[in-house]
Amino acid sequence: FLVFFFFSSRSSAKLIAPLGCLVSRQKHTLPDLPYDYGALEPHINAEIMQLHHSKHHATYVNNLNVTEEKYKEALAKGDVTAQVSLQPALKFNGGGHINHTIFWTNLSPNGGGEPKGELMEAIKRDFGSFPNFKEKLTAVSVGVQGSGWGWLGYNKEQGRLQIAACANQDPLQGTTGLIPLLGIDVWEHAYYLQYKNVRPDYLKAIWNVINWENVSSRYAACKK
Repeated sequence: FLVFFFFSSRSSAKLIAPLGCLVSRQKHTLPDLPYDYGALEPHINAEIMQLHHSKHHATYVNNLNVTEEKYKEALAKGDVTAQVSLQPALKFNGGGHINHTIFWTNLSPNGGGEPKGELMEAIKRDFGSFPNFKEKLTAVSVGVQGSGWGWLGYNKEQGRLQIAACANQDPLQGTTGLIPLLGIDVWEHAYYLQYKNVRPDYLKAIWNVINWENVSSRYAACKK
């Protein structure tokens, strides 16, 4: 019975195995933002950023730590039933931590525009053009029913970029195998205070703060 768990440092998040490593693990911590809460205005206001980071993301981190403690106890007891029952909480809170840790670095007050270099060439190869890619990722993100994420990922087996949507806090790589490059949070807490229920307006605005340097670095790293 092999299970993967979510591990992160202050600056990164990734999946590693096995859960036996929990015996000596460090607690997960909320990563610092690389910019001030108001730095993404007017596209995403400071109130949203503060609540999103210090409340929502912090809750995922806290709940993940609690769940992993319970999992460690279940492992020690050999209680497989308890281990299985904890899987949804691990997936939800672990995914929430992974997703948001990527999301904050995908944004920048100096973002926007278009990517350059190898990432741009890959986008043109796999989607025809940057405007076409932008339209497709926006449409997938708008179309998420309820809460979830729109993603640009890298399919390592096929050597190409791929767009996907994930429900709730399902982590892209853990559920689809795609390596996450760019994630767009379409939970209402990411935009409601500013854009109300008009998700398309939020998605139109967020392109102005996409950190293409970060996305390009992620693309270069996953190709190695």
